[in-house]
Amino acid sequence: MIAPGWLTCAEALAVELDQAFEEGRDVTGLEAEIRDVLALDAADPRREARAAAILDRTRTLPLRKDYEYEEPSDLDGIRDARPDGRFAPVPVIRKGERERLYDKVYGAWLGRSAGCLLGQPVEGWRRERLRGFLRETGNYPIRSYMSSDVADEIVRKYGIKNKGQVYGSTTINWINNVRHMVEDDDMNYTILGLRILETCGCDFTPYDAAGAWLMNLPILHVCTAERVAYKNLVNLVPPPDSAAYRNAYREWIGAQIRADAWGYANPGNPEKAAEMAWRDASISHVKNGIYGEMWTAAMLAAAAVTSEAETIIRAGLGEIPVRSRLAGGIYRVITWSREGIGWEEAIDRIHRQFNEANPHHWCHTIPNAMIVAAALLFGELDFERSIGIAVSSAFDTDCNGATVGSILGMIHGAKALPAKWTAPLNDRIRSGVDGFGLVRISGLAERTVNVMLANPFL
Repeated sequence: MIAPGWLTCAEALAVELDQAFEEGRDVTGLEAEIRDVLALDAADPRREARAAAILDRTRTLPLRKDYEYEEPSDLDGIRDARPDGRFAPVPVIRKGERERLYDKVYGAWLGRSAGCLLGQPVEGWRRERLRGFLRETGNYPIRSYMSSDVADEIVRKYGIKNKGQVYGSTTINWINNVRHMVEDDDMNYTILGLRILETCGCDFTPYDAAGAWLMNLPILHVCTAERVAYKNLVNLVPPPDSAAYRNAYREWIGAQIRADAWGYANPGNPEKAAEMAWRDASISHVKNGIYGEMWTAAMLAAAAVTSEAETIIRAGLGEIPVRSRLAGGIYRVITWSREGIGWEEAIDRIHRQFNEANPHHWCHTIPNAMIVAAALLFGELDFERSIGIAVSSAFDTDCNGATVGSILGMIHGAKALPAKWTAPLNDRIRSGVDGFGLVRISGLAERTVNVMLANPFL
């Protein structure tokens, strides 16, 4: 995920207009007011003050009478709004099962890393550019990691660069430039989730998770909603207010990419995985931003015990409000998969509904979750095909590749993953989480199994 600027209140106004409208707020007159504020000189102190006042006011705007969705942010409200017929917990902790569980968890860590690495160098690319590059390099549909070692004509045509700032690194992480899994916020959060479980246990609170952020992650290693929430926490705005206060990015994808540790720790128990995800998501997100993390965590918990893609997706849907925008979008993808259309048509439909040129759409939970669902359904459980669909669909490429890779890795286990995708990782990952640095992925998996086996809820 890419953080725009320093996330001033004025920067957030355009996003807030879209966000407030999508939440069902009556935004009459707001666009003209925002235009007036943004017309002020950036150095004018009135600009930021007026922008902050708008952000404060939009939280209190009434809902439109025609708004059809039910989208609570509190855990009890979410649970009351879930569908019937939810996924029943499946016991998995049995004597002698450690090796099998380790293989699945190690597969999830490897799959998440591989999917993230595939998508990272093209994060921010629009679909036409990405698809053109893939086709001209003989890699569409995707069959391998992407390289910058291509013909000069392609370098010029697609603006291929090897240098650029990514989490402290000065190298763009094409496969020819890496020797291990590189730092990425998608992976940092999974590692931080492991630390929270190791230090606070499975009954950690939102305050515990918030404290772990402040203790272990520099603020410039977090993006969008997380960066605003981080600023709020530093200024003593506690959860859940830290998620909503002047936070225009409150339904963006940041919480969804933090889900994995909770799913890993709760194999066979989607409800408990989703509850842990809620505790974490409520620091920085509301409504569909929270649901994205709960949905993903629950899917991962289900993927430990079933390999049926629609069952896994519905296990996640069982933990979020049935009348939410996120649930509606994912149910549409399920319907498309039953129509017999191809995966490209499914992605075309997502692109017709959401504008990738609009940062609010590009980084919002819903279109990216729909891409994840499409990759799982149309990928037919093939690891390469699934992460390929997730990344070549554009929008948030590294986030979607990581989530799909994680789920497929959990389904298949490490031993069954193709070496062409796992060998370049060299079983190592660099993290920005304090105290980790460059560590073994297998070691993270071993620590995750230790947490899992200590989980009193399994």
